[in-house]
Amino acid sequence: MDKKEHRTDISHLLCREIQAPLVSALIQGFVREIGENKALTIAQAVIREDAVLSGKALAEEYSGNSLEVLLKIVEEVWAKDETMEIKHIKITEQTLQFDVTSCGYAKMYERLGIQELGCLLSCSRDVPFMEGFNPEFELIRTQTIMEGAEYCDFRYKKK
Repeated sequence: MDKKEHRTDISHLLCREIQAPLVSALIQGFVREIGENKALTIAQAVIREDAVLSGKALAEEYSGNSLEVLLKIVEEVWAKDETMEIKHIKITEQTLQFDVTSCGYAKMYERLGIQELGCLLSCSRDVPFMEGFNPEFELIRTQTIMEGAEYCDFRYKKK
């Protein structure tokens, strides 16, 4: 079985749901010991590093780092099993644009009672992911469901 087949055995959402309670408990423990600012700064740095590595790994796994490949990852990994509802997809050689109008990640963090960490644990990964996936492209996003918006506006463009 190749990596891609193995990867799809569980959804990305389920993976995050399995990780979230432990990661949340660790962050809260560090907050108590070293303070909120320092703990969150460290957590953000670690999550950022992991997101860059994830971008590199998925570019390798999918044998490419174009916007077409990114859209395939969005649909096959991040939105698997209707985890996210994606609308208004527009793709060119220079841009990929879409809106997420329903987010299972936000719902899951809320259900677990850790919605205040949702942006840190998930949304904050999106920009550094691109550094690893393809540093020639950048993500510009002005709002997320996790922060209370009606939709997330994903706008990838060539730098």
